[in-house]
Amino acid sequence: MEMATFNLNDGFPEAILRGFKGALLTSSDYSLMCQCESLDDMKMHLATTCYGNSLDKDSNLNTTSHLIECCTDKFVEEFQYLRCQADKRLGEFLDICTYPYMIDNIVLIVSGCLHNQQTHELLEKCHPLGMFDSIATLAVAQNMQELYDLVLVDTPLAKYFHGSLSSEDLTEMHIEIMRNKLYKSFIEDFHQFCSKIGGTTAEVMATFLSFEADRRAIAITLNSLGTDLNRDDKLSLFCGFGALHPYGQRDLARVEDFDEVTKILSGYPPYSLLISASSGSEEQMVDKIMSGYELELCKDAFMQQFHYGVFWSYIKLKEQEIRNLIGYLSALCKSNTAESTMVYRSEPHLGV
Repeated sequence: MEMATFNLNDGFPEAILRGFKGALLTSSDYSLMCQCESLDDMKMHLATTCYGNSLDKDSNLNTTSHLIECCTDKFVEEFQYLRCQADKRLGEFLDICTYPYMIDNIVLIVSGCLHNQQTHELLEKCHPLGMFDSIATLAVAQNMQELYDLVLVDTPLAKYFHGSLSSEDLTEMHIEIMRNKLYKSFIEDFHQFCSKIGGTTAEVMATFLSFEADRRAIAITLNSLGTDLNRDDKLSLFCGFGALHPYGQRDLARVEDFDEVTKILSGYPPYSLLISASSGSEEQMVDKIMSGYELELCKDAFMQQFHYGVFWSYIKLKEQEIRNLIGYLSALCKSNTAESTMVYRSEPHLGV
């Protein structure tokens, strides 16, 4: 049925999106960037890519941070254009895709205020896709209850705060718990939303969100090693679905070192195959494995049509592309080869 009706409302935005996807940096672009010896060389090459128009508009690109900001603005511009073309249901889907940026911005503001940083400096570090009208007033909140009552009650994240977070005083530990509880609520809510849409969208997004649930469970486990976070606390932060749910999550909640984590993951495909084929050290190895597998999922999503999963895939591919640029530019500043810092390319196997 979706093959007959999808293009009525969502065909044009999907066509635009696939055009954006075709403009992602390719293996040839990354090879040429490896040969860049200065920031001007990098700007000259990026001017021949999809970032060309954005670079032409801004003449004040004298630092790597300005260049990355310009590339990020290009991504935001493309996303906002897609949002303007979206029908009601796709619009809701795209709005939900911005919730992770909102969560990160909230945590950044609250954490910065705890360390007496200036609000305007923190706002400059916030991601544009996660901005909302009352974000600047986050600095006045003294506890969780005020954070909800004064600021978040009018934001899309209110339902994630209400009933799931206590009114304890804000501390560094509680902020990290807040971040993970918000992400858990977001992932589970997004999963329910996609299930209601049904069809290929539900199928593709179930794969993405199950992976995201597993990745967060693994990250929480690794980050909590050597801390006071007990087994029940960890389980409360894990999502209620995913390849590791429920037995893998229970095992992860009990581990005390990294070797136990890899041993548990080795019993759950595809993580067992990924770990056996990889080499590296501890958390960096796991992060590299997860990033690479996510990009494979993104590439596979574009092999199907008539679903919203391609929009989520594009966001993830674009995020990785910008992380790659940050790696290249950081290496360039240190006079190292940019290639040594890159984890994965946006199109790891296409080589277009």
